[in-house]
Amino acid sequence: MIRSDGALSLRAALRACARNGILDEIVTSLPASDVEALVHDWLVWARDDQLPPAATATGETWRTWLVLGGRGAGKTRAGAEWIRAQALGLAPLAVEPATRIALVGETLDQVRSVMIDGVSGLLAIHPPHQRPVYEATKRRLIWPNGAIAQLFSGDDPDSLRGPQFAVAWCDEIAKWRHASEAFDMLQFALRLGSSPCQVVTTTPRPLPLIKRLLADPTTVVSRSRTSDNAGNLAPDFLSEMRRRYGDSRLGRQELDGEVIEERDDALWRRDWIERLRLERPPELGRIVVAVDPPVTSGGSADACGIVVAGLGVDGRGYVLADRTVQGRQPHVWARAAVAAFHDFSADRIVAEVNQGGELVGLVLRQVEEGLPIRLVRASRGKWLRAEPVAALYAEGRVAHVGEWPDLERQMTEFGPGGLSGGRSPDRLDALVWALTELMIAPAPAPAIRPV
Repeated sequence: MIRSDGALSLRAALRACARNGILDEIVTSLPASDVEALVHDWLVWARDDQLPPAATATGETWRTWLVLGGRGAGKTRAGAEWIRAQALGLAPLAVEPATRIALVGETLDQVRSVMIDGVSGLLAIHPPHQRPVYEATKRRLIWPNGAIAQLFSGDDPDSLRGPQFAVAWCDEIAKWRHASEAFDMLQFALRLGSSPCQVVTTTPRPLPLIKRLLADPTTVVSRSRTSDNAGNLAPDFLSEMRRRYGDSRLGRQELDGEVIEERDDALWRRDWIERLRLERPPELGRIVVAVDPPVTSGGSADACGIVVAGLGVDGRGYVLADRTVQGRQPHVWARAAVAAFHDFSADRIVAEVNQGGELVGLVLRQVEEGLPIRLVRASRGKWLRAEPVAALYAEGRVAHVGEWPDLERQMTEFGPGGLSGGRSPDRLDALVWALTELMIAPAPAPAIRPV
């Protein structure tokens, strides 16, 4: 039977057979048990960047394997296969089975749909006799050997207080709303076994946590591009992505897996956001929900920017939430805006009407009559409207409550051309309207109340 030993050299031999057109002939000549073993032997099929380095640059045991890659580069498969090896104790990726495992994603839904049920998720990669059972009510996977993986969301750092683990898999950590805090809580929980460790799979962004991991001497790094996984992607996908995004900053980040630093001509700087970030706001005097409706509707529409912000009794602005919805029909984004209005007990909705005119207000009031709505019209370009708001950040007068990666990416990529990453900055537009309403052209304030 084919085993993992010597599999790296076997992989090269199998690829040579595929190029010569004789792989099918070899496989069909094997007994069924050997075929199954071959299909599920990850060391045979994995690319080098999908396997962890043996040690750090100094020869020490690593604690974090950071897998940076473009969209569709095979990061999820690498993470899932590594967890499979840890749960089952498969050499040489594991020394012994890990009895307690943490699976942490952007949300619990993402953990379920990508890390567990996805095409490259944990349930798909196991042979039938090794496949774990998912217990939805207990949010856990149980392997036949008794290993248990629990599910967690990066949105809920406190859920990582209490449990303990031998290994962990963190997926798309650059998208976690409370990335630094959730990751730190996980480190306190990694305390079982002889050498606790974790894999982090993500398309990179220049976030403080990513930079911290890259600088950590106990981190080993693998990098991959979307094109490295071309054989497993739709034939026209890569050519279309290259046509659209080419060597743009967004393409280099999302396709090539590069950590793209801030652009020199961006209106916002990331350190302006990081230095005042909070977990909870102070007492607030006003709260508004700002809406930047998409130009079109349907599946190909731009996102509808929806941002919630408040004005504190200290005179500072506080960004409370990014509720943006992608490519939705008017009644859907209107309901999302009204839901945000009630969730935060807001005083008013501020909506731009350049594209939809009075119809924007009508759609919102169809969801709920009597809503306090202020319709605003842009008379200047995006850059000019955004400059006074960016100045507030530079002066330390605006703080973000929590982390809002998509919004903050648009802010730090917003250039003089009025675009962010080559697209209209829908989230940023909503942010500008919210803070303009609160701090630059404010309406009379109601009585002060806590949040």
